[in-house]
Amino acid sequence: CLVQRPKHKTRQATQNRSKMATECKKRAVLVGCNYPNTINELSGCVNDVKAMREMIVSRFGFDSENVELLTDEPESTYKPTRANIMAELKKMVVAAKEGDVLLFHFSGHGIVHRIDPHQPPNEGEAIVPCDLNPIFDVDLGQLIQQLPSGSSFTMISDSCHSGGLIDKSKEQIGPHSTLKGSISIETLYQCLQTAANVVSATQSFLDTTAVANAINTGTDNMTGIGSLLTTIFGNNVSLKFLPHYERDILNLRSLTEDEGILLSGCQANELSIDMPASDKTGGKAFGAFTYTVLKVIKESNGALTNRQLVQHPCLYCSDENADAAFLGHQSNTTTGA
Repeated sequence: CLVQRPKHKTRQATQNRSKMATECKKRAVLVGCNYPNTINELSGCVNDVKAMREMIVSRFGFDSENVELLTDEPESTYKPTRANIMAELKKMVVAAKEGDVLLFHFSGHGIVHRIDPHQPPNEGEAIVPCDLNPIFDVDLGQLIQQLPSGSSFTMISDSCHSGGLIDKSKEQIGPHSTLKGSISIETLYQCLQTAANVVSATQSFLDTTAVANAINTGTDNMTGIGSLLTTIFGNNVSLKFLPHYERDILNLRSLTEDEGILLSGCQANELSIDMPASDKTGGKAFGAFTYTVLKVIKESNGALTNRQLVQHPCLYCSDENADAAFLGHQSNTTTGA
């Protein structure tokens, strides 16, 4: 497991690290959203996280009991809504101890929009759960800053605009390029408007007047999205949309570049690709980034560093973490694993 090393080594420190290595745990939350039967439907995201679960259990020593899988398959009884995803992430963070290795893999849609005019560099990157209630960079940052020192948090995001999801992470790999477009803010707004009208017509807890007021709120779609989300979900929305959202009031701080490791399929202004099923992929659809990551791992003999694992896609972390073993994995030289 990845453990921060002190500058001055002592016998006691070495013994403590050895003990920690045997006691540390590896935990994962894997989320795949295909958005079935919607205009935003994808095909490979559920396959992405199922393949990742198999990989981390067989190759990286994760106990299947510590791996939580959330998908929006029709038969799934535990959907990857914002509430469920955040609950699982919080559970993982609260349980974390020094030396633990945590993984969050999201495969699905992402969006980006400039929300906070007082912070021009922050465009508000977000991942989109199956209920279209986004999880923004600030929400992830609030969780990451609660982790104990010496623990490791890695996020793999196979979604559009995912490059800025962990605030202040240093770009190790990621060539600059131009915006290509993706699921638009307008499309998200229209979907939420439809959902709000449907819910208000079928559920007594959502007043039609409140929905109408939310739809007519603000002059841009992002303001309208915030109003619709809070009308539908109450306070179970991103910190970005809460009326008291202020970093100082919420005791939020910017993360340091050493907090969190982000492997993203693209930069904040780029797209990720959904690969259709083909002979090359064994007849299954995958996200291009997840498929490539798994392929590189399968073809490698020993441990890979984060830098070795990521080529054209993007890696955001500190210099030290760039060359740290992916998920803290060390090759077993005695067995050749």
